[in-house]
Amino acid sequence: MSREPNYEFQEWWNKQREKNHDFFTNDSNNANKGFLTVEIRSLNPDLTTEKDRSRSARQLSWICLLRFQQLANSLAWITNSFLLLLRTANRRISAADSPCDSSASRLYRIIKFFLVLVVLLLCVELVAYFKGWHFSPPSAASAEAAVELFYALWLEIRADYLAPPLQSLANVCIVLFLIQSMDRVLLMLGCLWIKIRRIKPTASMEYPMGRVETGNVDDYPMVLVQIPMCNEKEVYQQSIAAVCILDWPKERMLVQVLDDSDELDAQNLIQAEVQKWHQKDFQPAPDFLKKTIPHFKGNDDLALVQARWAFVNKDENLLTRLQNINLSFHFEVEQQVNGVFINFFGFNGTAGVWRIKALEDCGGWLERTTVEDMDIAVRAHLCGWKFVYLNDVKCYCELPESYEAYKKQQYRWHSGPMQLFRLCFLDILHSKGRSVNVCSPFNKQDLE
Repeated sequence: MSREPNYEFQEWWNKQREKNHDFFTNDSNNANKGFLTVEIRSLNPDLTTEKDRSRSARQLSWICLLRFQQLANSLAWITNSFLLLLRTANRRISAADSPCDSSASRLYRIIKFFLVLVVLLLCVELVAYFKGWHFSPPSAASAEAAVELFYALWLEIRADYLAPPLQSLANVCIVLFLIQSMDRVLLMLGCLWIKIRRIKPTASMEYPMGRVETGNVDDYPMVLVQIPMCNEKEVYQQSIAAVCILDWPKERMLVQVLDDSDELDAQNLIQAEVQKWHQKDFQPAPDFLKKTIPHFKGNDDLALVQARWAFVNKDENLLTRLQNINLSFHFEVEQQVNGVFINFFGFNGTAGVWRIKALEDCGGWLERTTVEDMDIAVRAHLCGWKFVYLNDVKCYCELPESYEAYKKQQYRWHSGPMQLFRLCFLDILHSKGRSVNVCSPFNKQDLE
């Protein structure tokens, strides 16, 4: 049974299609022409678009504000760091031994002048960079503006007057680097030779280990042990105890605690510790003195016997490991080689035994530098005294574990030698080989 087409419905559909063409559109690109595509539109299209655009602009504004804030923080940090650097330089340069030192103030004015000059030249270099003059440098004849003329003259001054001395200084630095490298190579070869030949200082006598009988102390010289202190609240007990338990007859040993503390609490603690050890007898303990003092027997020109440092906290952190590597080279190579071949090295400030006759001969302890130990070692060597370094005798100490403590230590270690170099340079140049005239026998009270 066939049905006839409904022409009335078809006519109605065509009319509705033409009437509502804004809501229904025919997709001409679609391969199937029988389907219609429905396009959904908002009642307020312009408002929605403006809303989306305003939201994107607000987000972009927030991002820009964050970037500007980060830039401002960076500039503020750089400015504060630069001002802090200037204040530190001002404080250290102006701080002299005497407030009225004209040479120090003159040096400070010279440094300020060069600092201002460097800042001005940096500004000129920035202007030249943005102008593109570093690609095609202008000449003084073709310069138009004053800045361009100044930059052209500055280029000529750099090429004709500054470049040659700077090149000479660079050559000097290269020569010094080669000399230092050769010194390090010779030191390592000397250390290798010592290891292969098993060279080490030998004493002409040895003390028996263990507690010394009271009536048998004539062979033991009088020894003075000095313990310098300055607000040592953390290590004062260990330092005093380590000295008081040395294996040496107590009637032949004098201990001095040199307390320079300016804090009342530290003074009271150190005094209490000293009073506590006054009530104790010396116990058999480290044999430091028994291994070092015999080297003075028969060596009348020997002033110092230096033991090696060892560190109890060398594996505490990365800073202590690096310090241990550096100082191990200093003790194992530098001081050992210098002690074997030239009988001279810098006194380390501790773990050493001095002959009092040598201290008196070279003028004693002086406060003219922050490295009194190196100062007295240089003066003793200039007077003709010799040193012995014992690499197999160790004295334990601690390394700085924080950067602040390490910075203070390095400042003292590096500023002191420069002061000493200024004070002793002429004496070193004018010095000649001297012989020591020592008439005191070994059993006198001449050891420290």
